[in-house]
Amino acid sequence: MANGKHPVDVAVGGRVRELRIRAGMSQTKLGEALGVSFQQIQKYENGANRMGASRLVQIATALNVPLAHLFVGVSPQGEEPETAPLDKEASKVARDWAAIPDQNMRDTLRKVVKSMARAEA
Repeated sequence: MANGKHPVDVAVGGRVRELRIRAGMSQTKLGEALGVSFQQIQKYENGANRMGASRLVQIATALNVPLAHLFVGVSPQGEEPETAPLDKEASKVARDWAAIPDQNMRDTLRKVVKSMARAEA
């Protein structure tokens, strides 16, 4: 912890960022939902500031995810998560995906992407 950041705080913060992006929510919007600035959200996401239990519940509620989703892939030792964080391109796709309201359209697109992935393999 040379930089003062605990690895678990960094991992949970990264997970908050990933889920926020998947939800198509900006740091500003999440900050407004929590009553804090977007700068505070940045500090949570990069692990500079720790999040207490009540704040984690607020974040999960604002992102409309179960609280446990904030800890997926996070180990007690703060080791690398089991799944890699989203890269920028995948984040854009996730944000666009979240904006599609029609479940039938999502199902069709999922099949198209799966078919394309198989064709490339």
